Amino acid sequence: MKKNAFVALILFFVLGFNSIVQAQLVSKAPLQKSRILIIFDASGSMSGQFGETDRISAAKQMLNKMVDSFSQFKNVELALRVYGHQSDLKNVDCNDTKLEIPFSANNHELIKKRVSLLRPKGYTPIARSLAQCVNDFPNDGPNSTTRNLIILITDGLEECGGNPCEVSQELQKKGIVLKPFIIGLGSDPEVFRKFFSCAGNYYDANTQAEFETVMGVVISQALNATSCQISLLDANQRPMETNVNMTIFDASTGKELYNYYHTMNARGVPDTLFLDPMRKYHILVHTTPTIYEENISLVPGKHNTIALNAGQGDLKLIVEGLTKYDRLQAVLRKSGEMQTVYAQDFNTTKKYLVGTYDIEILSTPPIYKKGIKISQDKTTEINIPQPGKLNLTKTKDYVAAIYYMHEGKTTWVADIDERKFNQVMVMQPGNYIILGRHRSETKTIYTIQKEFTIMSAKVTDYRL
Repeated sequence: MKKNAFVALILFFVLGFNSIVQAQLVSKAPLQKSRILIIFDASGSMSGQFGETDRISAAKQMLNKMVDSFSQFKNVELALRVYGHQSDLKNVDCNDTKLEIPFSANNHELIKKRVSLLRPKGYTPIARSLAQCVNDFPNDGPNSTTRNLIILITDGLEECGGNPCEVSQELQKKGIVLKPFIIGLGSDPEVFRKFFSCAGNYYDANTQAEFETVMGVVISQALNATSCQISLLDANQRPMETNVNMTIFDASTGKELYNYYHTMNARGVPDTLFLDPMRKYHILVHTTPTIYEENISLVPGKHNTIALNAGQGDLKLIVEGLTKYDRLQAVLRKSGEMQTVYAQDFNTTKKYLVGTYDIEILSTPPIYKKGIKISQDKTTEINIPQPGKLNLTKTKDYVAAIYYMHEGKTTWVADIDERKFNQVMVMQPGNYIILGRHRSETKTIYTIQKEFTIMSAKVTDYRL
């Protein structure tokens, strides 16, 4: 059975319904439409005494003030679900939960009137009521931006074997974010904090004044504007980086919520965003390489600064003279790592995060440059010489390949196409050798070795 202490629980959680969520104050920005479902406990233990009144009277008084507060916002709709009010305590009815007042505009007086008629009766099916409430919200479709909130007011712990934490976890799997605020009057704080720790934060209020203070905090967090700026810090820890796309995800579901192009406002500081403080977020900044920050929390009703290290510099790739490559690229990797960061075309300039990179230039033959540093607001240039051309003609059927001779090493460059008697190859300047044999020869000693040189901007004709 329930404890004798009176406890008011307020469980707020946002139902996504594939919506984009954004909390804004009327005084600061246009308020987004919000639907708030109030779940009210009218079970038997609500007739117990609390101070100079009984529990249900205190709860009704609190609810009336809360409804009046929400009535000040034009874009807020309310609904009322009640449990424990239809069946007597002796019936142990754990299905006693009902939507009494559905969502509509300007139904505040209807809610207060219905609550005024409630009399304490039955059991406390908290988990079942939470699970049932999902069906109480209208489905506005996948592109809806409506915020759907739930407030549960009860005077005790679960009596029907349900587990609000398990319900919360299941709802989160379905894209519903549970953000509970647990407020207890005259309760055993340790017992309730332990029971609800998996569902949210517990606040203890031993007087009506304390309770109203906590209620003000809850209402503020539900509706007040929570602003933030995402500061992309340069290498000197100044919020100067900008002009890059950012993707913001719901941390619980992984759902993509927003794509914003980072912008500086007229004052030269990162522009202000409005995000729902009842969620945690992952942020992906599409720099090269990308920046990924997980589990970002916001302080409700405040201006938050999310600072990310995003210092950048430029890399300029240049082929001297007139290049004859159809498309020459360089593959960048973080120094010492194998994962490709980007493949950049030559004769272009691109921004990268400051750091050290290894570069593989996909010329013929490839050119490798290690430990290339990208510095804040500086341009690192990589130049390679203008290539030349090899015009290779075969008079016989050879199996052969071209090798690069450099610093005493012979390195494979390319196979000679057996099917073609004439090949043109764009190659970097240097000394090369052809190794191979006539296909009909059966002795290794008949291997041919032919040396040639490629010069920039010149054609080397070679007859094999």
